[in-house]
Amino acid sequence: MSTPYPQAVIFDLDGVITDSAEHHFLAWQQLGQELSIPFDRQFNETLKGVNRMDSLERILSLGQANNRYSEAEKMALAEKKNRYYVESIQHLTPQDVLPGIIDLLKDLRQNKIKIAMASASKNAQFVSERLEVDHYFDHIVDAATVEKSKPHPEVFLKAATAIGVAPTNCVGIEDAAAGVEAIKSAGMRAIAIGDADILNAADLVLTDTSKLSLTTLSGVFSK
Repeated sequence: MSTPYPQAVIFDLDGVITDSAEHHFLAWQQLGQELSIPFDRQFNETLKGVNRMDSLERILSLGQANNRYSEAEKMALAEKKNRYYVESIQHLTPQDVLPGIIDLLKDLRQNKIKIAMASASKNAQFVSERLEVDHYFDHIVDAATVEKSKPHPEVFLKAATAIGVAPTNCVGIEDAAAGVEAIKSAGMRAIAIGDADILNAADLVLTDTSKLSLTTLSGVFSK
């Protein structure tokens, strides 16, 4: 392959493949209201890329309520949030895939570039099936199979190991600062989708997924 493409591309799910981040926000917001801990979208940005239990701890800290609940009660609260989330994503369809993603997945397949997913969501497989993109991925790593959440690099390193590609030959795509940090800590190149001021640790920041292409991947990988 003469063009310096990466050997693998590892995608986050929420905010990269689909905007299920909105469903997470609404589910957490509903739980927060029940706990009398209101929070806004700005606070919700701090939850992006963070697993369910750590997100709950951050919300409880916001309401100075960390010591109000036992570990068993916290587990029950996290499960309640997940029920709200699962209910809301039942209606996802292939039309909910973000712009440019299907074309990129097809191009990666055509060029025999490995594709993996590294998601902080325990519902990554289900969401991928609802979106009808699961068949594009060589492997999906979700929060249920890792011990440490982003910004720890474990989820990206597990994805690279599963598809048999060295981290230095991978590009990761994220929309959260914690995710970008995880990609860089894993020794991969990072493309971020969103606000350049927040995601400035990435090798390249794009305003939206429609800007993703083999050309942008090549540009980042050849730096």
